[in-house]
Amino acid sequence: MRTVSRLMWLLGASFVTVDGVYLFWSLRAENFELIGLLTIGLSGALCLLLAFYFGQVVKSAGVNVWAEDREDAEIDDGDPEVGFFSPWSWWPVLLGAASSLVVLGLAISAWIVLIAVPLLVVCVIGWVYEYYRGNFAR
Repeated sequence: MRTVSRLMWLLGASFVTVDGVYLFWSLRAENFELIGLLTIGLSGALCLLLAFYFGQVVKSAGVNVWAEDREDAEIDDGDPEVGFFSPWSWWPVLLGAASSLVVLGLAISAWIVLIAVPLLVVCVIGWVYEYYRGNFAR
């Protein structure tokens, strides 16, 4: 976790530096662009906030918070449970396609959204309830 904290400090500092360069170039240009400046600045602020949080967790919990932080750690020392994922499920692919259609509809035309939102709802329901149908029904 200490390494994550250091990486977040580094990433936050780079975002703040890039934000300063962006501000300088934006002021030299004829049209001032605020959205990019705000986006890069808030990204830097988020990284610095996470770096501070991880640093405080390391201080309060001790040096070896994660198994990855210890030099003598083995692979088995990490968390064995990372979640349950269906290797054969097609619902995440369909859900991604439906989400892409919703975003495409927001960018292009509202009639695509009217078609994509019901498809998105069907995909979410199908993914949530896939283990309550067929061979897995109780």
